[in-house]
Amino acid sequence: MSCLPEDVRALALLLPETIEGAHQGHPDFRVGGRIFATLWTDEARVVMRLTPEAQARVLEDEPDAYEPVPGTWGVRGWTSLDLDAAEEEMLRASLLTAWRIVAPPGLVARYDDLALDP
Repeated sequence: MSCLPEDVRALALLLPETIEGAHQGHPDFRVGGRIFATLWTDEARVVMRLTPEAQARVLEDEPDAYEPVPGTWGVRGWTSLDLDAAEEEMLRASLLTAWRIVAPPGLVARYDDLALDP
């Protein structure tokens, strides 16, 4: 079953110290003042900050759901997830990965066993 923009918002805001903001007219989710995901509601997609290695893994595992953001941003790991092709477990895992990449190390360490279960 596909995911909805509301699912992105609900799951992202479950992550510790996450706040919702806005970036270029789109809702975004931040931890420690840094964006880890941006929601493109009209396009039913979420763009997440992954490492190039994490990006390669999701592209290999789910090539129909994920794609690198065009240009340099994509080379750096920013990855788009098509919500119409996303299972909730994929979305949860990707948001948690993006949060861990962006969150301050001390915060990540405090939540080492964190699972994103609604």
